[in-house]
Amino acid sequence: MISSVSSISLLKKLGWFIATGAGTGLSPIAPGTVGSGAALLIYLASPISGSSPIFFLLILIGLVSGIWATGTLATTNNPDPKKAVWDEFIGLWITCLFLPKTWEWQILAFLMFRMFDILKPWPIRQLESLPKGWGIMLDDVLAGIYGTVCINFARIAFLYLLD
Repeated sequence: MISSVSSISLLKKLGWFIATGAGTGLSPIAPGTVGSGAALLIYLASPISGSSPIFFLLILIGLVSGIWATGTLATTNNPDPKKAVWDEFIGLWITCLFLPKTWEWQILAFLMFRMFDILKPWPIRQLESLPKGWGIMLDDVLAGIYGTVCINFARIAFLYLLD
């Protein structure tokens, strides 16, 4: 009995750790922006490129674990707590897909993701109504998809114009 109680406690702590982006979601000012910034720094420090199959796998694993972890923080009164920022990590990383790993492109990816995450154009806002971790995660996944499509389209157009 004691081991099952400690296992539950350990799972709760793990869920909290993942959902809060290792505590970055506890920032008293702009936790989503702080979480996105932390995600960008982690990505820039990693040896993985934005087109690596390993990066795609990490995003997929992060999405699945994030649906569970952020769902552990969601309540009826607070379905999308500000401290749950793992969705920003995944959304930002999706925005970085296929981009060169240079500061210029990565800062642009950060700004593009934050814009879509804050403005929530259709149907991003509608995804927030999904239950628990699903709504928390999937709106940022779509913001990341919008971001990566726009920024990669602009990059390809820019490269075409230079050619």
